Amino acid sequence: MTALVFDTHAFVKKLKEAGFSESQAEAQADALIKALTQFREEVHLDELATKPDLRELELRLEAKLAETKAEIIRWTIGAGIFQTALIAALLLKLVH
Repeated sequence: MTALVFDTHAFVKKLKEAGFSESQAEAQADALIKALTQFREEVHLDELATKPDLRELELRLEAKLAETKAEIIRWTIGAGIFQTALIAALLLKLVH
């Protein structure tokens, strides 16, 4: 889960140092928190993939590729054996 971290106390303190009143600084902080929350909901930050998510996906894909490769090799060898047997049978049929 991706979290947006916002220190409202430090923000209010900084605004007060810049000349804002306490109520103005708190109103600014509240407005900014609402904007960040709305941004988070609209961008769907909770649905973004994290590095561990991507690593897990990579490992699953590698396993699936290895499985697919093994299956292709089995089918290729099986088809080769079948062709060899078919050719041998046809040659034996032609010889007799």
